[in-house]
Amino acid sequence: MIVKQQIKEYIAGHPEPKRSDLQELHRIILKVMPACKLWFLDGKNGENKVVSNPNIGYGLYTIQYAGGKTREFYQIGLSANTTGISVYILGLTDKAYLSRTYGKKIGKASVTGYCIKFKTLKAINIEVLEAAIRYSLEASNQTRAEK
Repeated sequence: MIVKQQIKEYIAGHPEPKRSDLQELHRIILKVMPACKLWFLDGKNGENKVVSNPNIGYGLYTIQYAGGKTREFYQIGLSANTTGISVYILGLTDKAYLSRTYGKKIGKASVTGYCIKFKTLKAINIEVLEAAIRYSLEASNQTRAEK
């Protein structure tokens, strides 16, 4: 199955209002990252065991492991969970940046080193979320340019 179809089915598989929130977030992220690589992870490991919630990924980020190995992964992630929705912003070197910069401005959300978690889209300031995503893209582009 192609990724766009998996994403469509994943979003459609949620009850309202989460379905509309996921669809709107998908639209917003694609507006910010129009030509990005799309990913869909079903949450299962190589042994077909569920290890996480399914998630949609946007963009391309290279994870650098301590042993020197690298792995391509998405830069921005979107996932529904039992209490709401999580947006993952990967690749930031300063793990306090998201919380420090956007935590007080974003609304009713939990902000960690790489995750912004909220109950509904109405609970957050979408412009602040877009700013966090844009910052991640700019920071990763700057890092690539420096290499």
